[in-house]
Parts: sequence; structure tokens; C-alpha cells
Amino acid sequence: MPEASPKFFLTTPIYYVNARPHIGHAYTTIVADVLKRRHRLLGDDPYFLTGTDEHGQKIERSALAAGIPPQQFADQVSKEFRTLWDRMGLKYDQFIRTTDPAHKRGVQKFFAELQARGHIYLSSYTGQYCVSEEIFVEGPPGTIGPDGRPTETVTEENYFFRLSNFQLPLLDLIECDTLLIRPLSRKNEILSFLRGNIAAAGNAVNADTNRSVPTFAPSAKDDVSDEVRPIQDARIAYSALGNAYVPGALRDLSISRSSFSWGIPVPEDEKHVIYVWLDALANYMTAVGYGDDSAEAQAKFARFWPADLHIVGKEITRQHCIYWPAFLLAAGLPLPKAVVAHGWLLFEESKMSKSKGNIVRTETILDAFGTEVYAKQFPDSTKHEQDLFAADVLRYFLLREISFGQDGSFSFDALITRYNADLANGYGNLVSRTLAMIYKYSNCEIPESPRDQTLSEMLESLEASLRKLSAISNTQTAKGDYDFNSVRSLVEVTPLVFSDLIDRFDYSTALTVSLMMVSTVDQMLTAIGPWKINQEHELGSRVVAQLLYTAAESIRIITALLYPTLPYATAVVWQQLGLGSIEAAAARGELNNLQWGGLKPGTKLGPLSPIFPRADKGLAQIMTAMEQKQQEKQKPTPSKLVDEAFNTSPVTPDDPTDPAAAPRTGTFTEPSPGLQVAGSNAETTERHGTPSHHEAHPSGIFSSSQAAGPADASPPPSVQIAIDDFAKIELRVAKILVAERIPKADKLLRLEVDLGYEKRQILSGIAQWYTPEELIGRRIVVITNLAPRKMRGLESHGMLLAASSGEDTKPILATFGESDEILLGSRLK
Repeated sequence: MPEASPKFFLTTPIYYVNARPHIGHAYTTIVADVLKRRHRLLGDDPYFLTGTDEHGQKIERSALAAGIPPQQFADQVSKEFRTLWDRMGLKYDQFIRTTDPAHKRGVQKFFAELQARGHIYLSSYTGQYCVSEEIFVEGPPGTIGPDGRPTETVTEENYFFRLSNFQLPLLDLIECDTLLIRPLSRKNEILSFLRGNIAAAGNAVNADTNRSVPTFAPSAKDDVSDEVRPIQDARIAYSALGNAYVPGALRDLSISRSSFSWGIPVPEDEKHVIYVWLDALANYMTAVGYGDDSAEAQAKFARFWPADLHIVGKEITRQHCIYWPAFLLAAGLPLPKAVVAHGWLLFEESKMSKSKGNIVRTETILDAFGTEVYAKQFPDSTKHEQDLFAADVLRYFLLREISFGQDGSFSFDALITRYNADLANGYGNLVSRTLAMIYKYSNCEIPESPRDQTLSEMLESLEASLRKLSAISNTQTAKGDYDFNSVRSLVEVTPLVFSDLIDRFDYSTALTVSLMMVSTVDQMLTAIGPWKINQEHELGSRVVAQLLYTAAESIRIITALLYPTLPYATAVVWQQLGLGSIEAAAARGELNNLQWGGLKPGTKLGPLSPIFPRADKGLAQIMTAMEQKQQEKQKPTPSKLVDEAFNTSPVTPDDPTDPAAAPRTGTFTEPSPGLQVAGSNAETTERHGTPSHHEAHPSGIFSSSQAAGPADASPPPSVQIAIDDFAKIELRVAKILVAERIPKADKLLRLEVDLGYEKRQILSGIAQWYTPEELIGRRIVVITNLAPRKMRGLESHGMLLAASSGEDTKPILATFGESDEILLGSRLK
């Protein structure tokens, strides 16, 4: 029985369904797809997992705002991800959803195992919680969370995981690369977090003992005597490699919530749901059989676990490099071998997010390059072919333009420029001109090349032949001082260099090297020029054959190297070379261990056609217009399911079913890492966006009349609007939770209001008429879809609805009584 191929289990993070996919999500998934294809051609047995994360309070609130049940909300957005990945031709092996029954069973088994081993206890916690990030953050009420919004104060009874017990084991595993973290900057960030504030602890030791603390961190190989080390008290200790850390810097972690129900119930305690990050991280195991007692599932788990590589965004490295390995250590399970974190994709110099309005949809790029570039060159092409071509363009740009692990900029102009330079004018042009010359000079067949010569000998023979041909050439050969050694060395060395760079996740440099090979071969063709040589002479014909074979064989090697990055385009080139299916060649191992001479003379070329049609610069404006049109689409109509699901009036969301934000993440600043848990039951504010202010009324409220005369005076003439214009204004019921004066602002009050599905901060100029105390608890009407603004350095999003008889008269707020049967967040019609 043949030995099984080595497995390679790689994963993307599972994407939070508060956001439909954009190119930031696509970037991570493309990298995983490239690695899967590469490991397949290396002869491994790769298994590529992706999916969606669908639990948590953020989803529960978004579904309420959308007027649909959470499961339906999750179904809609999860489908968006899977549909787009299929459209792009991404070859994942499994798409997991955290609402899958098998996943739920596996998470409950995982929780029960941790509990049985004594790593979970029941306690209570009060802290500041950031709902959109699903994390606790240290600080007083109103602390700004990592999403830029004020936190909510949460007091709950929770189950806690004894994370503090794993500080030293994690340090030892990460320092010696048993758990490999790349890039190095992310590893150092994790180690710094685990070690705690060594300087502060050292100062405390110094004050207590009058001894100095070393300013270096000795490694295991250093011969450091006990006299040199500081006193070993609770403030300073050392890892196995001799690096200092502060015991207790890593604290226990809340792993359940009881304030909402959209999650996986804790086993035997259904008033709690399991922390969404424990739930989400466990997908890597439940996807390959954990929690399933069937023989098939157990065999799959034994085959693929542990994971060989987790690919994540840099903002969730702590969850993957601290919490996840700690959970696994506590459960007695093997750790993943490596975690690799990439940077952010920036647009207009900031991370893409819906709130900033700088989202770029992957569909825009597929539609634009597919229809405006590919379909115009190939009008008979299918939509699937157009999508795969456009996906190749995006794949190449992201991997070539961005140094993996670092933040990278995206713009439509840069995309077009890189495409034209590297693919249309570079690789595509070399293929087209080489095969066209083979068609013309070699009867559409790969020319003969002496099989008893190495590449070096062949090129030396070509140099000698060219010197002899100077007397019989019809025109000068234009060889000049062309260095044949550059072609020879590059062709021989490039596959080794390329592979080494890919293994180090340096995709940008690897693709740069492949384009250097393209450029060198192209220069060789231009310098020698088969069209310049008298091919009626036997020696001239032989030289042209050797030259064209060199170019064609170089293209074969380049194409094999580029296949994982450009699967559709390289498949076309492979067919034109007469080599059949590149997918089949990859499966047979023909794209691995590339040796010169693999292209057999006499091979008949396939049908020739352009590979990469040029893209016009005007395509950037087309893509920009596509994005603007998408953003200006009308909001969805109210759902008919809301009455059944929530027993409330239908509401029209501020497009919560079309979120275009990054995946749920948890970026922290070092001074306040905090505890991280799931959602919360808000008692303070959750602000969204920036404040708004009605230009026509200095109070910051929307008044039914701006007339300065008496109440019974005739109203002034007003501009009439259509019903469609009025329908654009969203009026919703809200409750004032917090009201307070703003220092040095006599007219402004800062209000925190509850809309049922979210909390907002609103600044209103009503301080001269209302005290904060008389406003708290009032159920008011708020305009929720005004453009946000900032005043006095504070952000606000919304405006109160009120009526007044003049500029200086008291505005009367539009309110509802507590007995009115209307839920918070309901829309007025």
C-alpha cells in the first residue's frame, strides 16, 4: 500500500457575519488558496478550511435592527462569503459555519473537557465592554474601545477560564518557536504582552531590596550567576530561555455570557452562552472531526490535527497565540504548528471599514476587469471565465504589491498600473511574442534542442554560433555585449530562490524574482532577434531553434512558478504551450523540482490568443463609479418576519444587512489589554460614527417650526418635498440613558440613548432649557440617519425631534410614555 502524502492543514480566520466580504477578507483567503495550490504541487495532501463566525451580541443586535431572526441574518451574510469565494475560484476544502450542529456539539464537548479538568470556575465581573469587537477593555465608564466607540458597563455572572495558569508555558513554547509566530514583529508583540511590565516590576524589586535589576534578558546559553539575577519574588521570574517576565501579568478570561441568548449554550447551564471567541477558535478542530464520535470523524481528526498553519489578520494574533493555545494546553490537545499574521489593507491611508466609507468590494474589481477588459477582448467568453481572469488580477496585485505581514495600500490606479506593467506588458507579452515566433519560424512546434547539452553548454554554443554567423547574417544580429550568463543563471536558480521566498511568506519578493526572469528572457529575444538571422543557412536555423526553445522552456518554468498565484491565466498559457491541463500537471508533480529540458521538442502549440489585454486608465473611474453606486443604493424594505420574531413593529435598518466592515477583531493598546469576552447587556453607551448638527437650529434639535412669531401666527412659506424625500428621514424611538453637561459649552448636553439594537451618543443644544436629571429615562424620537459630525472634540450621531414656536423659546421634545406599547428602535411612519 503506497505511503500517504504528508498532510498540510491550513486555515483562514472564520469571518464575522456583521460584514459582507470586501478585499480585506479576500486577501486572507487568497493567501490560503495560494498556499494550498503550492502544497498540492509539492506532493502534499493540503486541506484548506474557511468559513463564517455567526454568534455573539453584535449579530443579535444587527438582526434585531434588520427585523429578522439572527439565524436568517447569519444565513444571508454567510452565503455572501461562500458565493464570492466560489466566484473567485478559491479551492477551499471545507466552509464551516459556527451555527452548524456538528460545530455546536464540538464546542460543548470542548467546554465540558476544560471544565472537567478544573480549568473553568464560576464568578462575576464588572467591566467596560466593547460590543462591536466582543471584548472587555480596562478603564472607567465611557472608555473608548479599540473600535473608537465608548464602551458599555457590564456586570454579569460568568464562567472564567484559568488563563493565568498558562503564562509561563506559553512563554516557553513561543520563545523556542514550538508555536511558531510570524512575522517576527507579531511574535515580539505577543511575548511582550505575556511578559508584562518588566520595567515597573523591576523598579518595585529595586525599591524593596536595594538591588538593581538587569537591563538585559539573559538567554539559556548565557552564563549568568545567581548573584547577578534580581531576587526571585512575585514581581520577577524567568522563562526556560532565561527571559524575565512578571508573574500574574496574564489574567483569567471570561468564557461565557448570560445577558443574551444568541450563542452556544454552556453544557448543563443554558442561562449562559459560550464566549464567542472560544466558540470561534474551536472551529479549527470541529471542522476536522472533534466532538464527533463516529469512526470517520475520529480518523479525520487523527489525520489532520494539529493544524499546520493558521493565517490571521494582525489584529487577532492575541486570540490565536494566547487564548487558543492555552485552551488546547488545558484540554491536553496538540497545538497548531504556526500562526502567520498579515497586515491591514489600507485605502486612503486607513483600514477599510464601513464607518469610514472607504470599503472596496471585491465584486467591483471582478465586474470591471471581467467586463471592461476581458470580455471586450473575448466577447464570447463566459461570465465564469471573466470572473476567474479578474480574480487572477486581484490575486497578483495583492501578493505582489503588499509585503506580507505589513500594512499595504490599495487604490484602483495602482491596481491598473501593476496589471499593465507586470502582466500585460511583462509576462503576457513575453508569452505572446515567443509563441508567435515559434508559430512562424518552427511550424507551430517547439523547436529541437540538443539533448546532450546542458543549458550552460547550449548558451555557450549559441554565443559561438552568433560570432560565426556575423559573416552570413542578412543584417547585424544586435547581440552587442548581451550577457547570456544572466539568462543561464536566472533560469537555473530562480525556482530554488522562488521556493525559499514562498516558504518564508515573502510573496512580493518571490513574484518580483519571477518578473526578473520574464524581463531577462524578453531582453534576450530583443537583443538576438530571430528575425535578424539568416535562417536559410543551417547554422542560422539551429541558432533560432535554440533561442526559441530557451525562451519557451523559460516560459514553462515561469508559468509553473506563477500557477498558485495566477491559476486561470497560467492554465491558458499551459494550453498554448501544448502541455494540456496545468491542474493535472500539478497533481502529477510536474510543477515541482523544475529541471531544464522538461518541454519536449516537437510539442504542438495550442490555439494562440492574447493572455492579458491591456487595461485603460479610465477603468479606475469606472470602478470608482461602481463603488459609489453601490453605496447609494436604497436601503432594503422592512422584513415581514419582524412581528413573528420580535413582537414589535417592522423597522427599516440603517442597512445592517449590508455591513462592509472588517472581520470582528480585537486590537488593543498595550496599557489596557483587558479581558475579552462576548457581548453584553448595555447600561451605558455604544457610539457609532460621529456627531451630527442641524445647521438651521443652534440647539442641535430638529424643530417643527423655525418661525420667530407667536404660536398662532401663520406659518411662513416652506419648500415642498415629495413623499420619497420624507421617506429618507429615519425617525426612531430611543431612551435617554445618560445626560450630562459638556465643560465650557453652555448650550450643549451629551446624551447617550438606547435604540434597542444599539447605543448612540448625541450632542444637543438644549442645556438652557433642560437639566440632565429631568431627561434621563425619557423615551424620545431621534433622527438616526443624519450624517455624523464632531463638536467640541466629541462625536455624535443623531438628532432629537422637538417643536418650538421660535428661536428663543423652549423646544418641546417629542416623547412616548412608558406605558405606550412601542419598542425601542421602532421606526415612526
